[in-house]
Amino acid sequence: MALRMWASSTANALKISTASRSNIGSAFSLSRSFSSVLDGLKYASSHEWVKHEGSVATIGITDHAQDHLGEVVFVELPEPGTSVTQGKGFGAVESVKATSDINSPISGEVVEVNSKLTETPGQINTSPYEDGWMIKVKPNNPSELESLMGAKEYTKFCEEEDASH
Repeated sequence: MALRMWASSTANALKISTASRSNIGSAFSLSRSFSSVLDGLKYASSHEWVKHEGSVATIGITDHAQDHLGEVVFVELPEPGTSVTQGKGFGAVESVKATSDINSPISGEVVEVNSKLTETPGQINTSPYEDGWMIKVKPNNPSELESLMGAKEYTKFCEEEDASH
């Protein structure tokens, strides 16, 4: 929630350009004017994504979120074994603009942390859906995924959110 509110107000205050990116890969099924949304992922209204594969779910922040944050310079992530709760903070992202909380889109136990982000936090900017993933979680209740948005719904949500600011 804090990330969404900050990102929206910052984008509005800075009048961030909505110029198209020219090199968005074909893996992106839906392209917005300044960020991309991957098909096959689930999205939280606080701008985190989750990819559920087998018994593990990978979590990160969306391209939309990283775009509004600007250059990421530091990431605070939990230790493996930590419990996360849907809608509650599990870490923070610090950019050149501000520090924002990261909320978990699902509940569960952290089984892996992307330790590469300690050395190269900018991977969140350059590859938010691949190299910039943050944590992997063993979900407590996989049905929580049903409360999250798909790619089309998230794209519409972002467009409406941006239009209201």
